[in-house]
Amino acid sequence: MKAKELREMTNDELNAKIKELKQELFNLRFSHATGQLTNPMQLVAVKKDIAKAKTILTERELNNKASK
Repeated sequence: MKAKELREMTNDELNAKIKELKQELFNLRFSHATGQLTNPMQLVAVKKDIAKAKTILTERELNNKASK
């Protein structure tokens, strides 16, 4: 997922996306532990997507505090 796509989302949508990505990460970890995961790089990609979304939320919070 591109950062540009994430920046177009609202805070509520970003929080929902983070929750969805965490659930996907849990499922991928479970598949990896049982040996069913065919592409382990999916774990890395999902972790990066979570980090991008959290970074954007943090940037918005800091901008809101700075503008007050």
